[in-house]
Amino acid sequence: MPHTTFARNNFHAESHVDLMAAALGLTIAPDDRAGVVANMARTAELAQLVAEFPLDDHVELAPTFRPGEDA
Repeated sequence: MPHTTFARNNFHAESHVDLMAAALGLTIAPDDRAGVVANMARTAELAQLVAEFPLDDHVELAPTFRPGEDA
């Protein structure tokens, strides 16, 4: 079983998968659960890397993308 707790931000992939599946009314087959949890744990790790990336104080945020609208 993969490591499913992301220590830097106390993210618990197993709990998150269970809670989100219940909230969305999704059924995750027992044979698929380990893979879903592993993917969620990895996604959280990658998201943390993005969130921690240092940005220069002069970097401007990109505009919000709205499909069908001109920039």
